[in-house]
Amino acid sequence: MKLTVHHRCTDYDSFRAAAVKSLFNVESGADFSIEANLPIDQEDWQIGVIVGPSGSGKTSLGAKIGPLYQPTWPDNEPIIDAIAPHQGFDVVTGALASVGLGSVPTWLRPYPVLSNGEKFRATLARLVCEAPALAVIDEFSSVVDRQIAQIGAGAFAKAWRRTTGKVVLLSCHYDILDWVSPDWVFDTSTGEFQRGLLRRRPKIEMEIHQTNWSYWPLFESHHYLKLPHMIAATCYVATVNGEPVAHLAVSTRPGLVEGRACRLVVMPEWQGAGVGMRFLNAVCEQWLQGKNRYQKPLPTLFHTSHPGLAAALRRDPKWTQVSARLCGENKMRCAQSMDKSSAKKGKPKAGSGYGGHFRAVQGFRYLGEESNSCEL
Repeated sequence: MKLTVHHRCTDYDSFRAAAVKSLFNVESGADFSIEANLPIDQEDWQIGVIVGPSGSGKTSLGAKIGPLYQPTWPDNEPIIDAIAPHQGFDVVTGALASVGLGSVPTWLRPYPVLSNGEKFRATLARLVCEAPALAVIDEFSSVVDRQIAQIGAGAFAKAWRRTTGKVVLLSCHYDILDWVSPDWVFDTSTGEFQRGLLRRRPKIEMEIHQTNWSYWPLFESHHYLKLPHMIAATCYVATVNGEPVAHLAVSTRPGLVEGRACRLVVMPEWQGAGVGMRFLNAVCEQWLQGKNRYQKPLPTLFHTSHPGLAAALRRDPKWTQVSARLCGENKMRCAQSMDKSSAKKGKPKAGSGYGGHFRAVQGFRYLGEESNSCEL
């Protein structure tokens, strides 16, 4: 595919325009041309990148390849309704989670009120759901900070390769190339075309710290439930370069027969990088090996209502699903049982009970793995 771009505008001759031409020895600014030979017509590929500095012709070249992906968003609908309204609920939530937008409260907000990083990922989730045969994304990752850009780019690439479409990313940032691992790259600054260059995603070195609830306020606003602290729980925090990125609490079931993990939260800017599952597996492996305050090997149960996380747990051979409930227990019956128990102990009534919700909760048990590594 040989692409030729030639733009022309009026050659102005005002005083200031003439002064610029004279001072900087420029004859005219009316013409812009670029040529590119991209041998991609008959080749099998899914992700291509055109990279280069601003003003080097990336958008013009991309528009020659295919239509720019510029979806319109409704002002008064949450993104969970605006994305692929004719597809299944699990498809949309799975796409949102796969590109790193796993914060459930964000799903309930309309596109215009989202942050730049959330808009970036919401657009990627919509593209993954629609999966056109060919799409071109302009200013890919240009409006977000570099950490979100890199993590989001890697998450999108992984999700896009599950589709059958082709996408061309136009970006002025070279730092996303190792995360995207594209099939081909064209650099507008050098005119160089590269295909088949093997790139390895940068490693994320994660450390796990045993702590208490002191770090929970950093993560609480990103958790989809508002509940009191778990009784007698041990908290764990994952850090990358000293920055807290994930949280998990583990308690025990009555009789000390197994652990119960809850309050798994991954910071939004790290969602989609695989941090959450690796962190959860590493902590559960420690408990299975008896590396807990009870010095007793305990399997761990984990419950979630997050459809994306539930799907990831089902795919992971280290986990097995043990339950799936569409609604909670009878709240009134639970309250009566708790009041009866309190009366036997001479304590005041509990005043309320658990359950009464229509939230689907899925339960999983950790089976274990041969080795434990925190390197992603």
